[in-house]
Amino acid sequence: MSDLSRPVIGVLAVQGDVREHRAALEEAGAATLPVRRPEELATLDALVLPGGESTTIDKLTRTFGLRDPLRARIADGMPVYGSCAGMILLADRILDGHPHQQTLGGLDITVRRNAFGRQVDSYETDLEVRGLEGGPLRAVFIRAPWVEQAGPDVEVLASVEAKGETHPVVVRQGRLLATSFHPEVTGDHRVHALFVGMVRDSSTDGMVRDSSTEGIVRDSSTDGMVRDSSTDGMVRDSSTDGTVRGGGENDVARDVSA
Repeated sequence: MSDLSRPVIGVLAVQGDVREHRAALEEAGAATLPVRRPEELATLDALVLPGGESTTIDKLTRTFGLRDPLRARIADGMPVYGSCAGMILLADRILDGHPHQQTLGGLDITVRRNAFGRQVDSYETDLEVRGLEGGPLRAVFIRAPWVEQAGPDVEVLASVEAKGETHPVVVRQGRLLATSFHPEVTGDHRVHALFVGMVRDSSTDGMVRDSSTEGIVRDSSTDGMVRDSSTDGMVRDSSTDGTVRGGGENDVARDVSA
């Protein structure tokens, strides 16, 4: 195990705002690692599932052999935070998903994909989030999901009024945290600080970290960053049109929609 005063938090790095999440986590006191291989999961105290295109992330986690190891670590109690598409991946149930789309599960919620509408319907608003000090949080919704239904063990930390109804957009269940929006893009890193605090407070029972450093280069500087040994880490689309289809071709690797 790492010293949980400076936990090692991975960011799933097959698509999405990986650099922004790592910067926010490091500002909150964590060391970070981009995760692209199953063996890297064993080195982590916690994980972030970034925004992106949920069908693409689902497809790539299966292609890279990450899906089953991810589900196992979540089931074993690893703390996980999912933003936007990451919320969809953590949900047990999904509405308006693509055919054959799968989630990792763990959160007893039903989410509606692209609930707020298309890209042109993206917007920003100020949210009061229970448990966050310092006033309202600026929330950026980009083709975001919302929670249609939450189980009895799910805490709703913030909601919005949309289309005449109230919908949860920040939820927590035990060691799992999810937001409909992208806190990594605003410069306000209080959500990431909340998650790092959750990791520090979590019990170490059942959390196993591999002592191997295969595939990982640890920086000898004092900033605590854990860096990948690849040259650019980008996952590029091999299809010709970039269309996302359920269980089919990959989309571009830098979409921040859900």
